[in-house]
Amino acid sequence: MVLPTDLLESSVNKEVSLLLKDGRVLKGKLSGYDQYMNLVIEDTREEKGDAERRLGKVVLRGNNIVSIAIS
Repeated sequence: MVLPTDLLESSVNKEVSLLLKDGRVLKGKLSGYDQYMNLVIEDTREEKGDAERRLGKVVLRGNNIVSIAIS
């Protein structure tokens, strides 16, 4: 079994896709995290429906994340 923090450690500087509780999808490069799964994402793009917008660097609280996919 792979622990979430081990997966995040191997995913630093890689492209990730995050599904949030409110239905938005954030995509960007994972640049850091902590033990609470708060994430720092660079070059972030937000997708909601057909719309996309660029957000830049984002600090995301771990309790807002439903799932993480590593590209």
